[in-house]
This record gives sequence, C-alpha cells and structure tokens, in this order.
Amino acid sequence: MELNESKFDLLCYNIRPAAKLFETLPFTQHLYEYETANGTTIASTDSVRDLGVTMSPDYTWSAHVAKTAEEGKKTLSWVLSVFRDRSKLTMLTLYKSLVRSKLEYCSPLWNPSSVSDIQKLENVQRVFTSKVAGCKDLAYWERLKALKMQSLQRRRERYVIIHTWKILNELTNNDIGISFTDPGNSSRAGISATVPPVPHNVPARVVSLYENSYAVQGPKLWNCLPKNVKGALTLSSFKGSLGEFLNQIPDMPPTTGYTGVNHNSILDWAKQNFKL
Repeated sequence: MELNESKFDLLCYNIRPAAKLFETLPFTQHLYEYETANGTTIASTDSVRDLGVTMSPDYTWSAHVAKTAEEGKKTLSWVLSVFRDRSKLTMLTLYKSLVRSKLEYCSPLWNPSSVSDIQKLENVQRVFTSKVAGCKDLAYWERLKALKMQSLQRRRERYVIIHTWKILNELTNNDIGISFTDPGNSSRAGISATVPPVPHNVPARVVSLYENSYAVQGPKLWNCLPKNVKGALTLSSFKGSLGEFLNQIPDMPPTTGYTGVNHNSILDWAKQNFKL
C-alpha cells in the first residue's frame, strides 16, 4: 500500500501495564513502527485525533476528555470576555450554541466513567452557571435546578439512550450487534436490550473497559426505562417521554467540594429506586 507519510499516524493499542517500558527496549522498537514502501518510517504516537475524537493507545478517553474540557474553557472564556450581558436567556443561548456543543460532540462513544474525567467536564458548566445573573450565590446542584439544566453527565447518558432507541428502530446502524427482546404486552418492562456477558479469563483492566463501553452501558441504561418510554413510536415523542422520566431522577453530578449520594449515573439511582 502506498501511503502519504505526512498524513498518517501510527497508534499501537496495548493493555499491558508495562507497555511504555516495553516500547523503549531496543529489540522491541520495530514492533511500534511502520516502514513504507519507499523506506520512510512512521513511528507510533501517544494519541491520534480521528474525526474530532482523540484516540489513545491505552483504550481510555482521558486524553480526549482533557482536550475537550480545555477547548470548552477557552470558548467559555471568549464568550465571557466578548459578551457583557449576564441575563439567563442570553447566557443560556451562548452556552448551548458555542460551548456545550463542544463538550458533547460524539459523547456516546467516549462517555467517561471515572470521577476525575466527569469532574473535568462538569467544571466547565459549573463555571458558566456561576456567571449567570442571580446564580452566583447558589451551589452548583442548586444552579442546575434554578436554570432547569441537566448535568453534562446526565445529558451524555441521555444521548446513549437515544442512540439505543435509534438502533432498535433501525434509524442507525447496529454495528456492535445489540440485540433486543420483546416479551409482548404481558411484560411490565417492555422491550429489553441484552447486556453482553463479561469475557472470561481476561485481566481486570479489560473487564473494566468492557463494562464501561457503549456496548454494555447502552443496554443497561435502556433497561432502566419504563415501558411507556420505550414504546414511543417517533423520535420526538421518545425524547419528550425520556425527558419527563429523567426529570424525576435526582441530578447530583460529582463536583469538587461536594459529596454526592452516589456517582449520579442513572444506573446508580436505579439501584436506589430513584430515592434519596
């Protein structure tokens, strides 16, 4: 294959803890390089940006989350320096169109599970809400209620659920092979998604990555929904029913300086029957 070396990056995935040390050994370096037909060597990199998403060789999304949060901070700083109006309508319009869109791009793919990554993103919205007129003296969780906003964590899970509905209704490709079971009218749960089993005899790190992937999180979140929400026939009606359902669930995202009841995932609240 002929490659334009200047337009290609090499990313070598590895889950072994000693992978970084292994790469530095003289007799293993060739395993992390690619030599083109004309003799040019393409060395492996620590991250690659593909269609706007930063891919890392350790299978995590921490690098992408960090870059996304940094871009969100820069855009928010620009907005706050250019526009002086701090009214609710103006601020929400600017934030939703210019800042939040950056923080949520392709989020069903990289939805983070670690508290530190969740906080990095949430802190951008936390700073924004503190600048809205009348909200400065409120705690972050209270500001979300006052502004009728959802946490970024809750919105990412909402996108995961919506994408699962699209797969069920064949509005998008089911590339990862999610399967559904329809027990008919006799079931109170409605259509259920099959949660794929965790692979056997694999390292704990692999199990954690697998459980936090969309292939597992999507079906789990879907199965938390009541039957009437799952049965929506159109995308607009599904979003409306889903919104009403999510509004009943407490939204207390992990935030620096605050101790929540849990990690605020819909799955966590489901275990507690949505009760504080």
